[in-house]
Amino acid sequence: MSVLKKPLVTEKVSALNEKGTYGFIVDKDANKVEIKKAVEDMYGVTVESVNTMNYQGKNKSRYTKSRIIAGRASSFKKAIVTVAEGEVIDFYSGI
Repeated sequence: MSVLKKPLVTEKVSALNEKGTYGFIVDKDANKVEIKKAVEDMYGVTVESVNTMNYQGKNKSRYTKSRIIAGRASSFKKAIVTVAEGEVIDFYSGI
């Protein structure tokens, strides 16, 4: 299975993209060295730094006609990757 699951395309991360910083949802067991290697291999850029964050899944509940359905959203790991100055990653090139 791949280390990189999907890129983050949010307003906050899109603002960081202009500064050479990109966000990814990554495998929970991946470390910073594996994330750096995966980004460099997939996008052909030089990675300067990798910061990671673990997110716990939130409790969710939904009210239906018959009962309350309670559950939990999945937890995930986020990586913020800074690339070398002047290099860019284009997520929309394959569309």
